[in-house]
Amino acid sequence: MMFYPDIRVVDCTIRDGGLTNDSYFDPAVVRAVYEAACGAGIDYVELGYRNNREMLAPQEFGPYRFCDEPVLRKAVEGVENPKGTKLAIMMDSHKSTVGDLMPKADSIVDLVRVATYVKDVDKAIALAQRAHELGYETTINIMAISAESSPFLDEALQQIEEETKALAVYIVDSYGALYSEEVHFLVEKFQMYIKTKEIGVHMHNNQQLAFANTIEGIIKGAKYLDGTLYGLGRGAGNCPTELLIGFLKNPKYDMLPLLDAVSRHILPLKQSIEWGYRVPYMLTGVRNLHPAESIRWMDSPEKHDLVKFYKHLEVDLE
Repeated sequence: MMFYPDIRVVDCTIRDGGLTNDSYFDPAVVRAVYEAACGAGIDYVELGYRNNREMLAPQEFGPYRFCDEPVLRKAVEGVENPKGTKLAIMMDSHKSTVGDLMPKADSIVDLVRVATYVKDVDKAIALAQRAHELGYETTINIMAISAESSPFLDEALQQIEEETKALAVYIVDSYGALYSEEVHFLVEKFQMYIKTKEIGVHMHNNQQLAFANTIEGIIKGAKYLDGTLYGLGRGAGNCPTELLIGFLKNPKYDMLPLLDAVSRHILPLKQSIEWGYRVPYMLTGVRNLHPAESIRWMDSPEKHDLVKFYKHLEVDLE
């Protein structure tokens, strides 16, 4: 049996799942996910983005794309939290500003996760450092890592190590393109530069490898692990939180509240939201392409014409 006592699990069902429905969730679902995470002893539960309304069109998104303090307080009010599950939000470095944060003393948020591309790392560092100064725990999540092969990644990691107080730096497989040997390579690369912080992994399931690649990250020393209930997430979705908890064999976690939430709240979403393994998502993962192309195809009348989509990727996108 595998037992990892130092692991920290982050459930991002509402945040990543919000990419499937523009963050329009029934508040009862959000509350149920939070309650399940607390009952299960999940370390952090991420309830959405704190993005800037001047950088996004607010009329196009639900409240969990902005996570105003009253919205968060209403979601968690009165929920028992016997194991001390902490509340997280994500801020995109290119869609958020330091002005979107209030002091920690005035907020129920514990952890601010800053998502960034390598090219925006200076913005991410400034945002993470301001969040730290305001009293929050922080992580920096480097997106689209499978497309970041330039030496600028090395420089970004060195900057993050030297200039932030983040708890962890994340490898984010946004395209679902990584294989196990690449996970090994990336964790080791991150460890070359990141000496005072942990490594995190956030995996997507385009090639049915999100769970396996999360395990590979653990084996190489990653301590912060992301998942979503039943894998809810954009396109092919994510590593399922309940599956990850089953693997960890840690008695501090209780799977039953997660299963109850999946049964009563996540599975019914399948009636209005589509996510999970599909061949178009697989093909963009194999080609190391952003899933937007496959998502567009899945919304078209031709979504079942897999050969045509394959040829589209081979010819039209060359």
